[in-house]
Parts: sequence; C-alpha cells; structure tokens
Amino acid sequence: MTSPKNRTVALLGNPNCGKTTLFNRLTGLRQKVGNYPGVTVERREGRLAGSTGITLLDLPGCYSLTPKSPDERIARDVLLNWIPDLPAVDAVIVVVDASNLRRNLFLATQVIELGLPVVLVCNMLDLVASHGKQIDLVALGDRLGVPIVGTVATTGAGLDELCTVITRCCTSASPASLSSSGSACSSGAAGFSFADDALLSVTAPLRDALVAHQIVPADIACPVARMLASSPSSDSDVSPDHWPAEFTLAFARIQKQWRSNGEHPSSALVQARYVALQQITGGVVDHEPTSFISRSDRIDAIVTHKFWGMAAFTTVMLVMFLAIFSGADPIMGFIESGVSWLGGFTASVLGEGVLTDLLVDGVIAGVGNIVVFFPQICILFLFIALLEDTGYMARVAFLMDRVMSGAGLHGKSFIPLLSSFACAVPAIMATRTIENRRDRLATMLVAPLMSCSARLPVYIILITILFPGALWLKVGIMLSMYALGTITALAVAFILKRTLLKGPTPTFIMELPPYRMPMPGALIRNMWDRSKLFLTQAGTVILALSIVLWALAYFPRVDAKAGLSPGAQLRQSYMGQIGRGMEPIIEPLGFDWKIGVGLAASFAAREVFVSTMGIVYGIEGDVDESSTTLIDAMSNARRDDGRKVFTPLTGISLMVFYVLACQCMSTIAVVKRETNSWRWPTFMFAYMTVLAYVASLIVYQGGLAVGFR
Repeated sequence: MTSPKNRTVALLGNPNCGKTTLFNRLTGLRQKVGNYPGVTVERREGRLAGSTGITLLDLPGCYSLTPKSPDERIARDVLLNWIPDLPAVDAVIVVVDASNLRRNLFLATQVIELGLPVVLVCNMLDLVASHGKQIDLVALGDRLGVPIVGTVATTGAGLDELCTVITRCCTSASPASLSSSGSACSSGAAGFSFADDALLSVTAPLRDALVAHQIVPADIACPVARMLASSPSSDSDVSPDHWPAEFTLAFARIQKQWRSNGEHPSSALVQARYVALQQITGGVVDHEPTSFISRSDRIDAIVTHKFWGMAAFTTVMLVMFLAIFSGADPIMGFIESGVSWLGGFTASVLGEGVLTDLLVDGVIAGVGNIVVFFPQICILFLFIALLEDTGYMARVAFLMDRVMSGAGLHGKSFIPLLSSFACAVPAIMATRTIENRRDRLATMLVAPLMSCSARLPVYIILITILFPGALWLKVGIMLSMYALGTITALAVAFILKRTLLKGPTPTFIMELPPYRMPMPGALIRNMWDRSKLFLTQAGTVILALSIVLWALAYFPRVDAKAGLSPGAQLRQSYMGQIGRGMEPIIEPLGFDWKIGVGLAASFAAREVFVSTMGIVYGIEGDVDESSTTLIDAMSNARRDDGRKVFTPLTGISLMVFYVLACQCMSTIAVVKRETNSWRWPTFMFAYMTVLAYVASLIVYQGGLAVGFR
C-alpha cells in the first residue's frame, strides 16, 4: 500500500450525529480553524492521526445537500468543488446516527450520487444496542454500494478500522467511482431509483442547463438537478456567486415555469427518496423486544417538564452567573498584580517622559484591560460548550420555543441569543444555522441586546460603588440587567417580525440528541476557540483605543509651571473637550461630562468604560472593575454644585443605557459581513442608540419625579 499524499477527505453528517467528536478523535485535536473564502462559515481541518498526507475537512452539519442555510450551502459547494481556492475533495466520510438511520441516510445517499468515493460511518452503535436493536452493516453496505464502518465515537470503538479504510481509499491509484455507468439519471449505486419518469421529465430542463453551461459533469448532472429542484428558489443561499449569469437566468426561468404549471418537484423528490430509503433499510435493522427506558428519556422527563424544566434551567443560569461574578476573581487578581508590576518595572527602567507614559498608561494598561477580563470570558464559554456537548442546549431550545415563537422567532434562535451572553460576535455567526432569512436577520438584529460579557465590567463597578450590600443583592441587580436585555430583545423581535421582517411564525423542528459525557480535550478547545475571538477581535480594538484615549487625555499639555491640577489638565485636553461637548445632550440622563467621555469611548468597545474612568479620574497605573482606587474616586466624585456624580438613580440609568445601546464596533462589522450590506448594521446601531437614550431618560427623569435619587 502506497503512502497517501495531499489527499483531502471531507467529513459530513447531520447535526448531533457525533461527527465533531469523531473528527476530534481522528485528528487528535491537531486542527486549524479559519473561514471559507468570502464567507464567515467556520472552516476546521486537521491531519489524520498517524498519516502525513491525509487532511480531514470537517464540513458544517447539515440535513441535506439542498441548501436552506449558509452551512448547508458550504457543504454542498465543497463537495461539488464550487468554492474557489479550495482543493477538490478526494473522498467523503459520511457519519450517520445509527439510531436514526433512515433520516440520516437521506444526506448519505445524496453524497453517494455525486460519484465521490464514500465511506459510511454508522456511529452511536451503543445507543442502538441499548434500544434492543442490531444493524446488519454488511447488508446495508451491499445495498448502498459503499464500505460501512460501525463506530462509537465517544469511546473510540471502530476508529482503527475506520482509519484503515480511509487510508486504503486515499492510497488507491484510481478510486472507483461509486456512480453507475449506466443511464445519465441513474442514482449512483445499485438499488437507487428516487425519481419516476414524470419527475425526470420535470427536472430534465435543469439537468440540460447544468450540462450546457458546464456547471457540473454530465454524469452527475441529474442528481445535482434534483438537489437544486428540491430547494426554495427564493432563498439566495441556493446560488453560488460564480455561476454564469446565463445559467442563473435559465435556473430562474425553469423555477418560474414550475411554479406557473403547479408542478414544482420539491416535495415529490423528497418523498420519492424516502420511499427508496424505506426499501433500502427494510430488513437491515433487527428489533428485540425490550422495555428499556434510556437514560436520556429519564433525564428528559425532568429537564423538559413545563415546571421542573424551567426550574432546572434557571438554576443552571444562576450557577453560571455566580461563577462569572466570583469564580474568576482569584485569577483576575493575579493578572492585575502582574500587569501592575510590569508597569512599575517599565517606569523604573525608562524614567519619566512621554514615551514612558505611553508604554505604561497606554500600551501596558491597555493590554491589562484585555487580559484581566479574559477569565470571565473563558468561564462563560466553558459553560456554553458544556451545555452543547452534553446535549442540554437542545433541551433549552425546546423549552424556550414557546417564548421564541411568541416573539415570532424560531426555537433555534435561542441558541445564538444565549451565546450573546458571552459575545455577540460568535452569536451572530451562529445564526447561519437558522434556515429562514427573515428569522436569521431578526435574530441578528436583537442579539446585541442580550447582555454580553463585555458589559460585565460596567455592571460590576457600578454595582460595587452604588450597592455595597450582600452578594444576593448584587446578583439580583445583575440578573435584572440581563432580564431587561432579554425582554427587550424579544419585544423588538416581535415588532420586527410584524413590520420590516414580516413573515409567518416558523415551525419548530429540532432533534434532541442523547446525553453524552463531553470529551475534556474537545471541551477545552471549544472554549478556547471561542474565547480567543475576544482577544483577536475585541482585544485589538481595546488596545488601540486605550492608546488613543491616553493621547486624548495627555494632549494638549498644560504648562506645569502654571500650577494647574491634574483635573485641570484633563479638562483642557481633547478628551475633556469631547466630554464637555456631549454634556448638554446626556445631562437629562443624569450623566456629567466625565461619564460622557466613557460613553464615547464605549462605542468602540464597552469594556473601555472602566479604563476610561481610570484616566478621567487620574488614577495612576492600570485599573479594572475591582480597583479600589478607582471605586473610591468614583464613589466620592462630586459635581460643581457639590452633588454626588454617582447616585443609585444615576447608576441604574447608566446600566440601562449600557444594556440597550449598541456600543461594539466588532458586532457592527460582523453583521455587515453576515448580511453583505451596510443597511442592516446601520439600522441596528441607530435603533439601539435611540432605544437606550429614551429608556435611560425615562428611568432618570421618572426617578426624579417620584423623589428617588
């Protein structure tokens, strides 16, 4: 057997079939993560363990090659070699959930039709056995015409055999095509016959157009025509950008003719495929009488219950917030001490001067503002990864479907919205799993209203200053801010789905995967991949802005001989001028010009508010939300007339503003990337800014009216 060289093997399967777990085991977590060219869909690849020439490409989970979302479009385009600058795949590993065989084989048979070498992996055989069933893999392989390997990805059972089959497939000098060499519309393997003559005549014009415009080779034109014919023509995710304009027009004409004649083949093609799958799977699954109730069923009796399920969910959320609030404190304290020491050491080595101030107060303090916040990001993403890998996240979506549908959203919208509690950037990327474009847009536009972890420093320092009571009081106020963002997000979604994005409430269909013990290595990597987005995207903005803020506060310099105080220096600086210019606008909200400086800086990154307050109040060195010097300075701050700047009413008004305002350049940028337009991010920024101002105005002026200070 020769050694495979530069072979690319795609890994494909339905969501929750164990594909990612299998990928992690096959690569030993030695992976690279990036994006596909021109899109934000994540691209994950790694070398097959024990091989130097086989690259495994983990394709997004999908239910079929008929694209209803960007993820499914990417999977189809990779297999058909429709993505520029990406090498053609040499083979495909299709992972199926053996306990849901017929539904999973829908995708598998579509792949087999394309003529690529296919290895079918029947995963979760332990679950099949626990249900008293047994699958005849040999008979199934004979009917499909592909090699089949049985695995249990969570334990590693069957992996050695799978690696051998993959290597054999990739080292074959000329891998045999799995498509039949017979008729142009053969299904690709013995026993496949998904379309009758009537359906073939309907899809024939599309098949001919595919061949005429050289979109695909003639031998797979028929199955590709069936895929395209099964798709809703109104969804822009169907059409690759590189299609010739002539073919796009031809495709549109064919779709229009189907609709006018009332003979659109979509549902008929799907039904025909399931009829064929019924015949293929008939007799290959042996059932044994059993009264066994699975562990997942026993757990679901509690966690999906109307009352106990919500109680369990609330408990999980409370534990998560407590962990974020207090669990990261020791690590954050260690980081703070390290940054403080580095700043002092740098100052002692370089001596006084502008360069020293820039490095200590700008660069080192800016890095400290990023790194000190990182433990809280990691804790939040660790919780989310744990919920996903155990299977509980799907139950949460099931529980919340009633709430989501009340706002006109899909149950799947809950997962991106929950992810927004960590960071809106990956959450908005996660909306691509929502099939309907209107639901996807609505979820994107309200996701930033969920209180992301970037708001935590603002909440923490204001709560510490204004509400120094018991821990339960602090947690209660924190939960109130999160509740306000959540309720507002649902209300805005309700309005959007009945105005700009008007459309029917989607039907919720989501598989509840079996509960699994997560792999620690995969769990940690998942947490790290998501957490580092904060460092690479928000972190760079924060560092750059920290330097800019230092410069705005440092220049123009006031002559030290004039005897002016540091406060006077700040007032005369560019930063002070900006704050004083904003003061007439924000004074009705209870904010002074110093808070205005923090608000202006926060439109680039919310986390900068804390470090900005440190600069505004002349705190030496780096600061964060736990810095006692900054807390004391803000607590004792007074206006010109002697009134305290930070009162409970002002603090609540400020927190409400931060809950509702879109103060994140990274979020705006990712919405632009996902929508490929400036229209929606501009709209999102505008409506959230107005909403925040009006709500804060009502809170502050209403509080004054009832005598609350």
